[in-house]
Amino acid sequence: MKKLPRVLVVEDEPAIAELIAVNLRHNGFAPTVVFDAEAAQREVDAVLPDVVLLDWMLPGKSGVQLARAWRVDERTRGVPIILLTARSEESDKVQGLDAGADDYVTKPFSTQELLARIRAVLRRRAPENVPDTVHIGALVLDAAAHRVTWQGQELRLGPTEFRLLHYLMKHPERVHSRATLLDRVWGDHVFIEERTVDVHIKRLREGLGGAAVMIETVRGAGYRLSAAAATVG
Repeated sequence: MKKLPRVLVVEDEPAIAELIAVNLRHNGFAPTVVFDAEAAQREVDAVLPDVVLLDWMLPGKSGVQLARAWRVDERTRGVPIILLTARSEESDKVQGLDAGADDYVTKPFSTQELLARIRAVLRRRAPENVPDTVHIGALVLDAAAHRVTWQGQELRLGPTEFRLLHYLMKHPERVHSRATLLDRVWGDHVFIEERTVDVHIKRLREGLGGAAVMIETVRGAGYRLSAAAATVG
């Protein structure tokens, strides 16, 4: 029997949490509902979910604080997180994405939109299906093994950053607009703002360490991976 994707719902309003859970069950997901950060941490410690729906405003530790903690933990850093919040200002969205969220849904939201966003992050989390290896200087990406190394040292990248790097490495020296990256890497950009690309480029650079110099910002145009910079450092 096919395993249903596990969704951890962290929402302190029982009515909203139950509504989300009911719709998840009816659409082929296995939800677990908790109402605060402490309970969420216990669930994650026990079994890693396939995706977390995380309310920003929680009693005690906030959802943003919890997301940050999970992103620095080796075990949980790859778990997709969708923030749920009534905060709709751009600065709030940037803060949420910077904290480690993969997506951001503002309340009130439609059930169909939420389900679409969940399916989108699960698709993006799936391992790269093309069994190829890309070499640019000392930077090597093995898609089949889902591994990236720089000068022989393995790097730790989140699933979205991995896909972003893979695309850039397969198309070096070209300038890619944010809209192009959303289309090619996310594939579901109808739900995602272009500012999201900047946040993930920032995360990618942080994960690349010494290889970060290869990711160039082309003002007013987008981003480029420079093969010439591969020898720097």
